Amino acid sequence: MTMNDSDVRGILHRATDDLVSPPGLLGEVRRGGRRRVVRRRAVLAAVCAAVVAVPMAGGLQLVGDAGGAPAAAPLLDEPTRGDLATDDGYLRQVREAWRRQMKQVGDLPRGEPHVVWAGVTPAGPAAYVAQRTAHGTTVGFVEPTADGPRVGTRTQVTDIRTDGFEQAALLGSQRDVLLVLDFGRPVEFSAELRYKSDGKVERTFTPVVFRDGAAVLSVPPQRTKLTVALSGTPVGRENMIHIDSTRLILFPDGKDRPAPPLVRHTLPGAEQVWSTDPAAQNFSAPAEALAGYVDPVGVHTHNESPRLSVYGATPDGRRLLVETIQYDDDPSRVIALLARKYFPFEAVGSTTADWTAPLPVRLRLPDNQGILVAAEGSALSYRVGEGQWQDAGRNAALLPATATDVRVTDVNGTTTSVPAAP
Repeated sequence: MTMNDSDVRGILHRATDDLVSPPGLLGEVRRGGRRRVVRRRAVLAAVCAAVVAVPMAGGLQLVGDAGGAPAAAPLLDEPTRGDLATDDGYLRQVREAWRRQMKQVGDLPRGEPHVVWAGVTPAGPAAYVAQRTAHGTTVGFVEPTADGPRVGTRTQVTDIRTDGFEQAALLGSQRDVLLVLDFGRPVEFSAELRYKSDGKVERTFTPVVFRDGAAVLSVPPQRTKLTVALSGTPVGRENMIHIDSTRLILFPDGKDRPAPPLVRHTLPGAEQVWSTDPAAQNFSAPAEALAGYVDPVGVHTHNESPRLSVYGATPDGRRLLVETIQYDDDPSRVIALLARKYFPFEAVGSTTADWTAPLPVRLRLPDNQGILVAAEGSALSYRVGEGQWQDAGRNAALLPATATDVRVTDVNGTTTSVPAAP
């Protein structure tokens, strides 16, 4: 299956499962509408906006226009910035590469392309170009390759509205150079995502220091996953800055990754505290309840591990919801949430799943509310100490807090006994 706009949005917002459109990259941009992003091998639709460019101290900023075609005068008419701004030979190569790409995709240029920024990076010379077209203004990065300058993602800014442009690009064969353009607003950079002992995410951000219109950062190679992240201030999903040249990471071989299997189970007794069948309603944890476990600005893929949801009721009458979050090639984190009637869900504990183990999920709930276990397709039973084995059903179960051992019989009839809690 080839890429489409839903695939892209699914990847970019997979962490929260709700589409939250960040504001336009070049400043105070009104959100919503549509934009068209043209990639080298695919044409992708996304949300975009009408913009008017106005000069800002130290950079450029785009703001919403009340109507009519955009007038991106500073982008199009101000002098080229960067240490290659006066290198006529390189600027000529950039314009030629841009024109070829415009012709290849059938765009309708008006006037000549303008190189907004051109400079030297450890990966080679790079540039950022803007051009008026019949549809508005088109902008995009031109990256270095062994065959000369090559145009990356081109974004057409229409007269509607925007949800964000690529303000940065990964460069080099190892994707270990991050070029960030200066558009007049503070930018924060994070090199990697880490996990705390309680399963929550942690990022360290530092301010990006611009010089002559851009910043060039050395980053760990980004060939198989994106560890880096950029955000405007304050740091958050609404200020996330998108990064160009990530297609090969997000869409290997130009295709979307297979979706992870969705696994949902409703435990006996859940109907006593849930007003509806949560599995039938595809109920998911509210974003605010999982805020500490979700990367605020990163973009991640997945390794096709199951996305597990378990719905139940605790002995003291609270709603129980268990969900997994999995990024890139990292282990799945299993998060338990509880909610009393009329009150919101709160995360109360987490662990990691081992999908290769006979009993992949074992999570003890607080306040002696039990032990959540899950093994898809397997029959489950438990015992307390040396007592008799008690049937616990199939696939998933909430065991008593006193349970000490779990017996798992898989679909092949293989039986394994494991401790109830790790």
